[in-house]
Amino acid sequence: MVFTSVEFLFLFFPLFLACYALSPVRFRNGTLLGFSYLFYAWWSPAFTLLMLGLTVLAWLGGLLLETRRRGPWLLGALIAVNASILFWFKYANLLAHAYGQWQLWQGHLPPQWHRVALPIGLSFIILQVISYLVDVYRGQVRAQRSLLLFATYIAMFGQLIAGPILRYDWVQTALLQRPFTLSGLQQGARRFMIGLSMKVLIADTLSPLVDALFALPAPSFVDAWLACLAYSVQLFFDFAGYSAMAIGIGLMLGFHFPENFRQPYSARSIQEFWRRWHISLSTWIRDYLYIPLGGSRVAPWRGYVNLLLVMAIGGLWHGSDSVNFLLWGIAHGVAQAMAKAWGHSPWRLPAWLGQGLTLLFVFMAWTVFRSPDLHTAAVFYRAQLGLAGWQISDVTMTTWRYWHALALGLGLWLALRPERSLSGDWSRTRVFALVRQAWPVVLFGLSLGFVLSRQSVPFLYFQF
Repeated sequence: MVFTSVEFLFLFFPLFLACYALSPVRFRNGTLLGFSYLFYAWWSPAFTLLMLGLTVLAWLGGLLLETRRRGPWLLGALIAVNASILFWFKYANLLAHAYGQWQLWQGHLPPQWHRVALPIGLSFIILQVISYLVDVYRGQVRAQRSLLLFATYIAMFGQLIAGPILRYDWVQTALLQRPFTLSGLQQGARRFMIGLSMKVLIADTLSPLVDALFALPAPSFVDAWLACLAYSVQLFFDFAGYSAMAIGIGLMLGFHFPENFRQPYSARSIQEFWRRWHISLSTWIRDYLYIPLGGSRVAPWRGYVNLLLVMAIGGLWHGSDSVNFLLWGIAHGVAQAMAKAWGHSPWRLPAWLGQGLTLLFVFMAWTVFRSPDLHTAAVFYRAQLGLAGWQISDVTMTTWRYWHALALGLGLWLALRPERSLSGDWSRTRVFALVRQAWPVVLFGLSLGFVLSRQSVPFLYFQF
């Protein structure tokens, strides 16, 4: 069950809202927790038990860490246990495949291996748990005494599957007391409708085009760049759409989750891009990896090594089926190191050139990120450099069917820009106010038509 499914939109979420509204205030966390476990169990009851086990372990660990007894050793052990669980589910298949290849090279048959399924959202759960444990150890938050409240923090279905990655400090007050008002419902519904439109009308519409283009065995220059552009748009509207829906659900319930995207494709440098893209992950990497390693307070060469290391880890976090994610992370680490070195020079790039170069690098990096293997990535990079001909494939010839999605994506990107960027008396007219209030509803109604007429497309970040 996903946010864009018929089951969620017409059954689960309306039923949850009704039960939540009718629940006495003191029972609302219990209602939220119960429905969150039901939401997760829709995929697998067994993995729900795993999440419950991780929750209890982190809750007990937080209580022990607050006593400061064997603090460093206990924190290290708790982090190691959580990291080991994540490592097993994400990388056991990769290690088994590598071992099987080595056995074949040695002239032996590889052992039988049953693939390990990755629980949905496990990466996000583990990162939340680690951030909580570290913050308790540092004394930045008090350990939560109530298992029910802590389990609610871990399991909230609104952001459970693909973020934003919540820090406990951000929601600890709201867990105890939060408003449930008509104003919050209206604001949250607006964000949810916008997010659903981003996902259904743009990302899902572009999905078959992206799949067809990246399946081309010999793409041309036009094919390769169209694939790169289409995937860059699809990925942003898929992930940012999910984050908008999660933030909207939080607003409906009285939570204020942080923004996860702030116009990332408008960034004028690679550092600014990572301050705008998947903000909850980039700040997590900064606060729990980069700064503990010394950040920029160490020798210059160590600072560059730290950048490369944390971005490589960030790349590995995204996937384990190929080395492409690792290379994507290393590429971003190199880009950040080069940008940092350039920052110490007296030269400055014009804003338009900085934005253009940043966008070019980010889009080209998405190519290796999306490619299923290194060979495919190499084929597409060769085509993007104009070394594979300029003919147009049949897939590219049919792209007129997807132009409306690209145009709508551009329109939404402009509509979601900060309101202070709007100027003129027209922006203060009643007509503008009416249009501003109505367009999410219109797009939401159109999205429901698409949901009912075609199969639901999973969120891209579910696999991470």
